[in-house]
Amino acid sequence: MNLETKWLEDLVALAAARSFSAAARKRYVTQPAFSRRIRSLEQAVGARLVDRSTTPVSLTAEGQLFLITARNLVGQLNECIHHLHGLESANEKLDVAAAHSLALAFYPKWISRLQKGVGELPTRLLAMNVGDATRLLREGNCDLMLAYYDPDANMQLDSEVFPSFSIGHARMIPVSAPSEEGAPLFSLEGDKTDVPYLAYTSDALLGRSVATMLKNNPLRRRLRIVYETAMAEGLKAMAIQGSGVAWIPDFSARDDLQAGRLVRAGGDQWDIPLEVRLYRCSLVHKPGVEQLWRRLQKLPRDMLKA
Repeated sequence: MNLETKWLEDLVALAAARSFSAAARKRYVTQPAFSRRIRSLEQAVGARLVDRSTTPVSLTAEGQLFLITARNLVGQLNECIHHLHGLESANEKLDVAAAHSLALAFYPKWISRLQKGVGELPTRLLAMNVGDATRLLREGNCDLMLAYYDPDANMQLDSEVFPSFSIGHARMIPVSAPSEEGAPLFSLEGDKTDVPYLAYTSDALLGRSVATMLKNNPLRRRLRIVYETAMAEGLKAMAIQGSGVAWIPDFSARDDLQAGRLVRAGGDQWDIPLEVRLYRCSLVHKPGVEQLWRRLQKLPRDMLKA
């Protein structure tokens, strides 16, 4: 096999731009020349890497897998050159993708505790929904991912390719704004009145957890959806405004419960357990990630958790 480094860089550019013309401009070559180089790469690896029938251009399944290797090889080569030029990469930031609620309410406490065990850890946090974070991890576009673990989710990751650590347990709890007397403005207790329900959208992982809990529960018939969003923080804001009941991760609601802006809308029989995991892609061999993962494996389990 005879591969040229520039072909690997071409594939990385094409995956980012999703357009032959835009990628060619980024690589400072004409589009016909760029197309020939991509075809040369496909011939060298013996597989079709690009689906040219779609708009924008997409990679085939083989292309997505090879993209991780291409990024890895290009990255390692660049790091070696930087090292030879006397540039230190030890302080390179690690990109961490995380679900919005984890980014806002979980990550700061967790990373602070972790750094007591591993030392200073430069990171760049990317907050997004779980589906987008998983896609970034699959494509090698982030170094680590913080996500809720759902064994029944369709996005379940292969544990050999995407190893993980359990870094925390929490619960989703039903909350409501308080009445003037301090009782929940809307309560799940009883079985007569309808309850305005602040719901997750159907594609939200936390929403699937709530739907599973409610699937065969009579309460489901009493919940009247008045608002939907994929973000736990959005539901919490609406609950504080007195718009209805929402299930929120307890670490996200803790300060508001203590301040009296929220109260529990029902007993702990309505709680939903959550597990938070830290993922990486084992196909990406970035020195900073490799070093961190080895250090994490040696830490006491309680040091990993928030």
